[in-house]
Amino acid sequence: MTTLSAPRSAPLPHAPALAINGGTPVFPAAVPFMHTALTQADIDAVNGVLKSGMLRAAKKCEELETRFAAMSDAKHYMTCANGTCALQLAYEPLFERGDDVLVPAWSYVATVSMVVARGGNPIFVDSHQDTMQIDMADAARKITPRTRAIAATHLYGCPVDIDAVQALASKHGLKVVYDAAQAHLSTYKGKGIGAYGDAVTYSYYATKNLGTGEGGAISCNDDALARQIKLLRSHGETDKYLHEQVGYNYRMNDLAGAIGCSKLDRLPADTAIRQQVAAKYDAILAKIDGLKAPTTTPGAVGVYHLYVVKLDTGRFACTRDEFCAALMKEGVPTAVHYPRSLSRQPAFAQFAGKQGHPPIADGLSKQIFALPMHHMLSGDQIAKIGEALDKVASAYRV
Repeated sequence: MTTLSAPRSAPLPHAPALAINGGTPVFPAAVPFMHTALTQADIDAVNGVLKSGMLRAAKKCEELETRFAAMSDAKHYMTCANGTCALQLAYEPLFERGDDVLVPAWSYVATVSMVVARGGNPIFVDSHQDTMQIDMADAARKITPRTRAIAATHLYGCPVDIDAVQALASKHGLKVVYDAAQAHLSTYKGKGIGAYGDAVTYSYYATKNLGTGEGGAISCNDDALARQIKLLRSHGETDKYLHEQVGYNYRMNDLAGAIGCSKLDRLPADTAIRQQVAAKYDAILAKIDGLKAPTTTPGAVGVYHLYVVKLDTGRFACTRDEFCAALMKEGVPTAVHYPRSLSRQPAFAQFAGKQGHPPIADGLSKQIFALPMHHMLSGDQIAKIGEALDKVASAYRV
């Protein structure tokens, strides 16, 4: 959540009294930004595993794999330790050291850091201004004879333009990995996102739509690739103490698997509620000049891990951070995903220095903020969040 200083810009004379300037806040106490509490059913599922004594990856991980594969339209689904490990397990058999890999400049760091860890060269691709997803027209301009793969993120829970990704990959013979850490149960043109690409990776971090504390998974539809990922996941072991190749210990455990299975029972209903919350936010933002609701890729159905608003900085006498600071005082916490584009991360300076910085992604870092989004938000809370947004926008709009 943002913890920012008071606005430097004075509100305009016609504005309502903002809480940050001594006025009465919309909420007497801040509305929760997210909801991660376990239900009794989740706790009972964990207790069942504890009583069994089988804490390692076993029946609960296998159940989660089978059920989520079917729900995401994937043939194979393999749990692992976390979402970053999932990327590593997908990248290693598909990418070679020295490969140029097209990556989004606007994403979480792991999407790109695991390309670098594999020995690949990330080629930063700009974003669409509307959807904020990776722009395949810009990707096409950056194709060279060294390009071997695309790593694309289904950002904020909304799928990218999968048709465009697959068309570019097919034209140039590229491998494709989709980072779906934020996109559990999202769909594209009527199919689960597990149906597309060479591999899809997921995160089960505590704040995700399906959160187990820690955990992750990889899906694919190729038998040989699935076998390779399973070998890499567990020391290259084909039988007890028989190791076909070098691998890792990236297994999940059944405690996390039990939480995942329990939450999976509720995930379709919780996702539907998130979509309803998003629709209400859309309607609210349509009436507030200077704030723009997130745009969904045509053909995609998003699941709203985050609901990310874009602020037109030219319409307000304040910065994005000042706007969010005023919202926080009204009882509406926000978060910025992300405060800088990946080409601006010091970890990737050796690569970005040769490429420059994609301008749209750079601009997004100063415009966007996320509103509270979870399945426990009430209609009254959503309406009051809208009231706070309108109050702050009215105060600083020029």
